[in-house]
Amino acid sequence: MSAATPQRLMVVLGTRPEAIKLAPIIQALSNDPRFQPIIVNTGQHKEMLTPMLEWFGIQPHHTLNVMAPGQPLAGLSGKLLTGLHGVMEQERPDIVMVQGDTTTAFIGALAAYYGYDYYVRQETKTSGRHSIQIAHVEAGLRTDNLYAPFPEEANRRLVGTLAHWHFAPTQTAAHRLRAEGHTGQVYVTGNTVIDALLATATRVGHGAPTVAGLNPSVLQQPYVLITGHRRESYGEGFQHICRAIATLAQRFPSHQFIYPVHLNRHVQEPVQALLGHIANVHLLPPQEYPTFVTLMQHSRLLLTDSGGLQEAGPSLGQPALVMRETTERPEGIDAGTARLVGTAETQIIDGVTDLLTNAATYQAMAQAINPYGDGHAAKRILNLLAGDAAEDNTFNPLLKAA
Repeated sequence: MSAATPQRLMVVLGTRPEAIKLAPIIQALSNDPRFQPIIVNTGQHKEMLTPMLEWFGIQPHHTLNVMAPGQPLAGLSGKLLTGLHGVMEQERPDIVMVQGDTTTAFIGALAAYYGYDYYVRQETKTSGRHSIQIAHVEAGLRTDNLYAPFPEEANRRLVGTLAHWHFAPTQTAAHRLRAEGHTGQVYVTGNTVIDALLATATRVGHGAPTVAGLNPSVLQQPYVLITGHRRESYGEGFQHICRAIATLAQRFPSHQFIYPVHLNRHVQEPVQALLGHIANVHLLPPQEYPTFVTLMQHSRLLLTDSGGLQEAGPSLGQPALVMRETTERPEGIDAGTARLVGTAETQIIDGVTDLLTNAATYQAMAQAINPYGDGHAAKRILNLLAGDAAEDNTFNPLLKAA
């Protein structure tokens, strides 16, 4: 390809986390003449995604309609594969970029891979073969348990098998990729979620948070910010989590417990039933990203099963207690800014109690050690795709507190 010809870069997203983590790349693409961006929204998180796109000023070129109530993963995957193939056949991208471990990411990579067959069959009708390269953002994270998190662990590994470009957020992730045999285009770029977080924190400033429907006096008190949505916790796991939160709310009546609840009914039903009647537990709808960033900035600690919050905590100096048995982000655990507490009631209760009552423990975790990024990952990724030198586009993390 001529250096003067922009590469057709298709960015595929469909969930709220993907929008956040791909937004810095999409924004950078708007001013980068080396690429012609094509943005595809699969609509996997239809209601939760729109506010993210609006906040970051993203206008998709294509939007699919793939969601249905109670839809199994197989049904979603089939719709995604058919829909994305049609878009790729129409747009003929040079590179398809996916992020992380969602079903959208896996099927986006699979559709690009399957496109090879279509383009090979078209060889005689066109000027030549047009296979699609696959770029994987946030590559190399592993728990070594295909069912924790489910289906994310398998999705991420499968994308790695198909990808040509592996953009690892950390050296640990890059080492895992190389150990699996991906010895080619593996690069340590930092995580784009830090780009998005730092840019948003700058935009919203440090003023006190305000949340629609929540009395401002609640946010003037110390509060724990909670998120939980993992499939592997559905059922008994969420009952344990909710009972632990109920006990903590009773134990710490001077603290508020703020929980923006995921829309999935497997989360909503136990959370509303077990926590909806407790005065200092506040169940909110999912918050827009800037509001959530402000909530994080002012919280005492994060109690979460989210991957992104494990990375955001160190960036904001917030301890993160992770309600999972294992994590694909061990760097925060090793650095001491995050701690695994699982989904057992006693472990969650003990972990939060320790942080709220032991100043030394809290300060040790609240140090702003950030092994995940410095706000320049998107620039590195685009430079590497354009052929710039790896040594000039490698993230070297800060390994001790500033």
